[in-house]
Amino acid sequence: MRRNKLLSISEALELINDGDEIAIGGMSFHRNPMAMALAIARSNKRDLALVDREPGLAFDLLTISGRVRRIRAAMVTFEHFGIAPGFRRMVEEGKVEFIEDVCEGVMSGLRAGAYGLPFMPSGIALDSDLVKLNVKRGLWSIIKDPFSGEELIAVKAIRPDVAIIHAHRADEVGDVELQGPKYEDLLKVQASRKVIVTVEELVPEDYFRENPERLSIPGFLVTAVVHAPRGAWPTSMYGRYEADYEVIRRYYDAVRAGRNFEEVLKVFEHA
Repeated sequence: MRRNKLLSISEALELINDGDEIAIGGMSFHRNPMAMALAIARSNKRDLALVDREPGLAFDLLTISGRVRRIRAAMVTFEHFGIAPGFRRMVEEGKVEFIEDVCEGVMSGLRAGAYGLPFMPSGIALDSDLVKLNVKRGLWSIIKDPFSGEELIAVKAIRPDVAIIHAHRADEVGDVELQGPKYEDLLKVQASRKVIVTVEELVPEDYFRENPERLSIPGFLVTAVVHAPRGAWPTSMYGRYEADYEVIRRYYDAVRAGRNFEEVLKVFEHA
């Protein structure tokens, strides 16, 4: 008999340790695990690290929460608003270490982690200053293709301590349905040591037996399931609700204005 993995948000929060590296699901303003991000932001967790390719609102919120010491990402933007405001402020003020990567670098690292490999060859251009920086950091290495002799970048595996994903449906034993764009979420799940999935809807186990084509993430990869209806708001949830750009604008303006974290949180409480 498979184990029941249903937890409350506060119980799932205990799966995250100080110093953990966290991969956040979704992208930009779409399908971010906002309910869980808000819980982490209000917690006493310390020295967290974040890793993502093209992160969004949840990533930025955690960056200004005081819980994060290091960020590794390729694009940290707010769509038409420009650079993510919390990320920009914290990096410019020297409060968060930023490891600049590229999309292919993050994806190659996650692929290596997902496949259980120590590194993944990549076609990243060799004529970038980022090559020197990330080779020096020990994240990339220059290798030779054993077949052609061509020089390539090898990206060290990314193995986050925790992946946090928001999904459409799950049963109590961790089987998950994701609809619409998956972004890098499946790689994040496979690469991470623990996986917390917040969901719009709980379904019985029979749901996936009767609809096997809807299974996106098998239960054996999932550590905890949290029932969190509208848990992506104010980001969008494919097929359920659109991004609330009015709330996102208020968040952006509050952070740009330099308001403290408690004042920024009121943007979500009073919407």
